This record gives sequence, C-alpha cells and structure tokens, in this order.
Amino acid sequence: MSNVLDHYHFLHEIPELGFEEFKTSAYIADQLERAGLKVTRNINGTTGIVAEIDSGAPGPVLALRADMDALGHIIDGQPCARHTCGHDGHSSVVLTAAQELLEEGTVKKGRLKLLFQPAEELGAGALAMVEGGALDDVEMILGFHLRPLEECQVGQAVPAVYYSACSTLEATIKGAPAHAARPHLGVNALDAAVQAVQAVNTIHLAPGLSWSVKATRFLCDAGVTNSVPDEARVVWDLRSQENAPMTLLKEKVTQAILHSVAAVGATAEVVVLKEMPAAEIHDDATEIIRAAITEVLGESGLTAAKTTPGSEDFFYYPVKRPAVKAGFWGLGTNLVPGLHHPDMHFDIHSLAIGVNIFKACVRRVLG
Repeated sequence: MSNVLDHYHFLHEIPELGFEEFKTSAYIADQLERAGLKVTRNINGTTGIVAEIDSGAPGPVLALRADMDALGHIIDGQPCARHTCGHDGHSSVVLTAAQELLEEGTVKKGRLKLLFQPAEELGAGALAMVEGGALDDVEMILGFHLRPLEECQVGQAVPAVYYSACSTLEATIKGAPAHAARPHLGVNALDAAVQAVQAVNTIHLAPGLSWSVKATRFLCDAGVTNSVPDEARVVWDLRSQENAPMTLLKEKVTQAILHSVAAVGATAEVVVLKEMPAAEIHDDATEIIRAAITEVLGESGLTAAKTTPGSEDFFYYPVKRPAVKAGFWGLGTNLVPGLHHPDMHFDIHSLAIGVNIFKACVRRVLG
C-alpha cells in the first residue's frame, strides 16, 4: 500500500517558509535514506535535497522535482505559515514514487535523481539548486503541480502547463516633509505615488500579447495626520505569457514610475524583488508525460495542455540549463477554493494518482 498519505499528513502539519524547511527536509531525507537511496542534503547551503537511484548501467539521467515550502499568511491578525499551494502534496508524491521505484527495481538503465527544492514561493529555490550543481548531469527534468477544480478534476491530468513570467517591482518614492498647513514647502510622496500608480495603468503593449500589471501594495505614513509624508513604497505585480514581452514591460513600468514622480518633484528607486521566467517545455518530455497519463487514467483522463497566468520557479531549470529537456504537468485534485487561498483544500486521495503517473514516466525513460 502506498505511503503517500502518511507522508502528506506529516508534512502538512509542519509548514515552513522558504529556505526554512528544516523539519520538512530532514523528514524527507531521512525517509529516502531509510528506503536505501543515496541522499545529499543542504544543496548549495540550503535545505535542498538531491537523492539518486543508480542502475549501474549506461543510460540517460532523469530528474523528478518537488518543492517543499509553505506560504506566509496573516490569519486572524497573526503571521503564520500554511500549505496553501500544495507543496506538501508535491513532496509526498515524489518521495513516495522514489521509494516505490527503488523497491520495485524499475530503474534498469541510467540514473534517476530526485530534487526536493526549497523556496519556490520566493522565486529563489530553483536557482539555488542550479547553482549547487543539482542539474549538472541531468538530461530531462519533470515537475508537476496540483490544479484547481476549474482546470482539472480528479481522474484527469494535464500533460503540459504553460506558466507565465512574473516580476515583482518595488518603488521607494522620496519627497520632502512639510507641515500640512504649508504643503508648498514640501513634496508629498503620497501624491507622487498615486501619480505613479496612474501612470503605470496607462501602459499598453501589443493587443496580441497576454500580459498584465497592477499595484498590489501601497505603504505611506508620516506618523501623524497633519504632515506631508516624505516617503512612500509601492509594489507592482507584472505578468507575461512569454519571456520577451516581460523585458519590455519592466522597462515601461520603470520609466512610467520615474517620470511620473519627477513631474511633482519627487524621486524614485525601482528594484526587482522577485521574478520567474515563463514556461520552457520540451515536446519530448510532454510526450512521455502524455503517454504516462494515458496509461494510468486512460484517454478520458488526458486533458489538453493548459496556459495559466500563474508563475513557477521550476522554469529556471530549462532557462539556466537550456540543454535540459523540461516537462511540467498538472494533477486533477478537485482543489478549491483556489491556490494560495487560506482555506485551500483538495482530495488528498488523488495524490496516489500522481505517484503512479511519475512512476509510468520513469519506466518509459529508465525502464
């Protein structure tokens, strides 16, 4: 009987934020070692893990990747970590698949690597794994994500999920303080920040492109209500279905901010807080996934490829290592009310399907 639910229940109760997955990574590494896999902990000085099954025979090197971190929320006024993106499910599926593949002797040629990655939500975990050499010998890497109910139901799986590029920009806007009775002696940073938001809202890219930009945080407080504030901070979320338009969008947003605040006598410093590339998916990997889904769920369980405005740091793997063939699929789990919602939940029994699909992928490459 599969251990996937045992792993899930344990990991679900110990949510940890990015690069702080100490209990999570220790549990996963211990389980892998007990099963007999070769395990390397603390990849690149992080909580990242690489485990390996070596057939001892020549052949390709295939990697399966799972992310481990939880999300930070403020619930009832208290900051907390909570698994609301399903990474506990991802880790449970890949961990279970690794245990069963070793026990069943599935890997008959080449090597299978299992990557358990920290800090996906920070957009930094995949980069840390790449810099730590986790992909240096890998020829193909496969990842997956639980899908919301409206995209894919239990008993279905998506062979390719095309994520969008995402950038998070923050502007620190500087004005000059003054008494509210004499505003002409200062430069109101709040006014400048409002100008910046409106200026960014006037940006247009070509109508045929899929993109968006919106302000998602606005912080400004002089400490009292009768002073002109001299500093404001605004954050924007930028999305693009392709990588090239994101470069143009970042340039346009930055220029809109700088010129609009200058018009009222303020200055701004714009920095990129986080960014993730758009999906780079290889047809060879998708064909393997498609065949595996059909084997496990039948033709009726195979959906068309899907596009999402969400982002995934998994795609740093093929961007930073273009020779690696990347595949990324979605598992139907009846997930509601949505990813990142504080009350997100799904049919946990669907995780066993994820285990079987990954195992079918490995059989096709290394069996």
